[in-house]
Amino acid sequence: MTGGTPDEGAEEFIRSPFIRKQGNIYKPNNKSMDNDSINEKTMQDVHTKEIDLVNRDPKHLNDDVVKVDFEDVIAEPAGTYSFDGVWKASFTTFTVTKYWCYRLLTALVGIPLALVWGIFFAILSFIHIWAVVPCVKSYLIEIQCVSRVFSICVHTFCDPFFEAMGKCLSSIRVAVAKEV
Repeated sequence: MTGGTPDEGAEEFIRSPFIRKQGNIYKPNNKSMDNDSINEKTMQDVHTKEIDLVNRDPKHLNDDVVKVDFEDVIAEPAGTYSFDGVWKASFTTFTVTKYWCYRLLTALVGIPLALVWGIFFAILSFIHIWAVVPCVKSYLIEIQCVSRVFSICVHTFCDPFFEAMGKCLSSIRVAVAKEV
């Protein structure tokens, strides 16, 4: 970048295949984009984002559904206590069993179910993008034509009738008198 033409300096930038000189190919109205304005998110593909291994439910989808602790399932009312050792062993057995059964089930069934859900949501996205939205847009375009024809018919046939009825009934006067 030292002592060259401006075009030589621009060639040294590493560009994403998703960014053109004219602008973002996904937003063609962007005529020009400076290299300084390209943020890091536009340089990354959405499929290569890193996952958070600490917070695995960042949108809190399962906060109220699957939080089941020992105290939520097994509780001894006052006056009917088991031995302290039995209570501690029951707690440990419940917690460890729940933990390892979940891990075993996710190891055996998690990846196949992830495949099934991935296919399901891919099909759902495909249907929504390629069938539902175009049908709704088509319906809105067609119904707009029908609404114009309906509006013309109402103004042609109903407006004169209601104007005539309004003029006929406008001369009616109602007076309320209280008789004693």
